[in-house]
Amino acid sequence: MTDQYDVVVIGAGPAGYVAAIRCAQLGLSVACVDQMKGKDGKATLGGTCLNVGCIPSKALLDSSYKYYETVNELQSHGIKAKSVEINIAEMIARKDKIISQLTSGISQLFKANGVVAVEGQGRLLAHKRVEVTSESGDKKILEAKNVILATGSSSINIPVASIDNDRIVDSTGALEFQEVPKKLGIIGAGVIGLELGSVWNRLGSEVVLLEAQDKFLMMMDKVIAREANKAFKKQG
Repeated sequence: MTDQYDVVVIGAGPAGYVAAIRCAQLGLSVACVDQMKGKDGKATLGGTCLNVGCIPSKALLDSSYKYYETVNELQSHGIKAKSVEINIAEMIARKDKIISQLTSGISQLFKANGVVAVEGQGRLLAHKRVEVTSESGDKKILEAKNVILATGSSSINIPVASIDNDRIVDSTGALEFQEVPKKLGIIGAGVIGLELGSVWNRLGSEVVLLEAQDKFLMMMDKVIAREANKAFKKQG
């Protein structure tokens, strides 16, 4: 089976879905291919950022800061709170609700602009053709005048610390803890590691960051990195 489009986008993350919508707004026929599934096992748009990256981490950062502020900072404003408790399940549920709202919004934007969402794994072939393999193994070919690759990336597996989704998890697993870990070691003190470390540290975990680089946040502006380092040290 072969379908033809002006543009085929592989990847429905922030780069892919925005490109797909804009191309459609300019009058082109567009298909966007993505294989990601949500926690419910259903196809979802938005890629890593909306589903297991930027958005859920910010949701938990917001919740954890409200707890941290209540316990540690409100007294200086003359506000005293007693018996402050954490309900991790409700925090996770709030995070999931935000994800659902935003990914549903992308689906509506696709429909409104005429972008065809194609579920499956996309593979670029010769002559601007894209092979899409469904979860069941069925294949179909999309022919395009233009192909946009927006596939994103995935976590590497470190041999000495293989992910078992029990004691060792990746960043996705760290968004789903059902209780605050007493101690948490994070390999990689980049943006994602710092965000998740901050979330669980605010909620009471003892967090240790392990980083191979000799400078803190090497990819960032030096002034920003220096100030961020001070803030994280102060937080503990």
